[in-house]
Amino acid sequence: MSIKKIRTRFAPSPTGPLHMGGVRTALFCYLFAKKHGGDFLLRIEDTDQSRYVPGAEEYIVAALNWCGIQIDEGVSVGGKFEPYRQSERKEQGIYLKYAKEMVASGHAYYAFDSADELEEMRNRLIAAGNVAPQYNHETRKTMSNSLTLSAKEVDDKIASGIPYVIRLKVPSGEEITFTDLIRGEVTVNSSLVDDKVLLKSDGMPTYHLAHIVDDVLMEITHAIRGEEWLPSAPAHILIYRYLGWETSMPQYAHLPLLLKPDGNGKLSKRDGDRLGFPVFPLDWQDPNTGEKSSGYRERGYYPEAFVNMLAFLGWNPGTEQELFTMEELIQHFSFEHVHKAGARFDPEKAKWFNEQYLRKQTTEALANRLQPVVKSKFNLGDDDVKVSSDYLVKAVTLLKDRVQFESELIEKGSYLFQAPDVYDEQVLAKKWKPELASFFNALIENLRSLEEFNSVAVDTAIKSTAATSGIKPGEIMQLLRVFVSGQGAGVDLIGMLELFGKNEVIERLNKALKKVN
Repeated sequence: MSIKKIRTRFAPSPTGPLHMGGVRTALFCYLFAKKHGGDFLLRIEDTDQSRYVPGAEEYIVAALNWCGIQIDEGVSVGGKFEPYRQSERKEQGIYLKYAKEMVASGHAYYAFDSADELEEMRNRLIAAGNVAPQYNHETRKTMSNSLTLSAKEVDDKIASGIPYVIRLKVPSGEEITFTDLIRGEVTVNSSLVDDKVLLKSDGMPTYHLAHIVDDVLMEITHAIRGEEWLPSAPAHILIYRYLGWETSMPQYAHLPLLLKPDGNGKLSKRDGDRLGFPVFPLDWQDPNTGEKSSGYRERGYYPEAFVNMLAFLGWNPGTEQELFTMEELIQHFSFEHVHKAGARFDPEKAKWFNEQYLRKQTTEALANRLQPVVKSKFNLGDDDVKVSSDYLVKAVTLLKDRVQFESELIEKGSYLFQAPDVYDEQVLAKKWKPELASFFNALIENLRSLEEFNSVAVDTAIKSTAATSGIKPGEIMQLLRVFVSGQGAGVDLIGMLELFGKNEVIERLNKALKKVN
């Protein structure tokens, strides 16, 4: 007996930017498929045309590509089960065929209820004390459908063009059991399950029918999706059964929710910039409203750091290791280590991951990427020493362990490329005394006389000048830092002075002394 090839799919709806929770679902699908030598598919579930947003599909593909999640088959790459957009599959009559098959077998029915009739039914049930009214095995008996109407009435309504939907006929009092790869055996009584709409009045299938038909026809072996679909799973099990596809049914895995940083509630698209961090992989601008939302890429996150962070939202390897390449994630991933409980997102941990990946970058690579930014930001010419490879490598070496993002090399280290005009007022107020001017003037002369301007010589000159002046180094070191950088804290002081070189250090000290005097 041949072993079935593992095939997973990510099937988002193009209703806007892809939420980081969706990226995590795609990532887990990808990791599981690749670990078992399988295929990862991208399918677009655009059955709800009223919510379709132009550009959303392209955004989804771009986001997956940025993350390094390689699409083996589906939208953007093609494959043997084309088309991979459900709207296009609907035009081929694929879903209508199976909906009518279920009607013919008595497992689905036509429902002609108008919006007003459905609203009246809900209000009636609420008035009777039902807080969660459903169209189910009880309420369908009082509604306008092919279970309450005669065959002639049904035929007449269809022939006259009265809108209808096709609903799943859920039995009452039946135990529905299935095995979830994360949650184990799940049993639900069918009396709690509503009669899901399978085909809408515009001929479009709902998710409930479409994903099942597509998963079977595309030979999907594992359906990995968010926990929010768990309540619908019993209805999906019935659909597989009624279409005679129980042996073809993929194994389900329902991933835990992503929670807000405080743990209270699901992390939603609306939380985005409102809480001060992105919830999307890439920047997004709504084509209808013009509203902009920030993405991790544009905030300066490495894709490897973003993926590593996402993997740990609901999964852990069972060891102390936290930094994983994509290949290592593939090797270690398993559903046995995916949690059932919701995963709380920690924006500070996300920054920590990026910091670790920044430190993995070679100093030379960082310096190369920094060069055009420095030239542009500080309007420096090609022959300026501050844009030379040697200077930039030394600057990055000083800054690298003090930043979490490459952009902070400039933000936190601007004084390495431009002399300050403003000096830390708090340090000056606390440390500066007019009588210290003689020390700094003496220091300038001692630095000027150095034949070799390196860290050892500079450090010795500072300490000897302080000793000669009867001053403790602690009294002047922070002032010295402020005079050359403008800031009361920053990179290694002696290393910074060596980087600047004799002439620039003397020039900056003279400028600062004129300012404070």
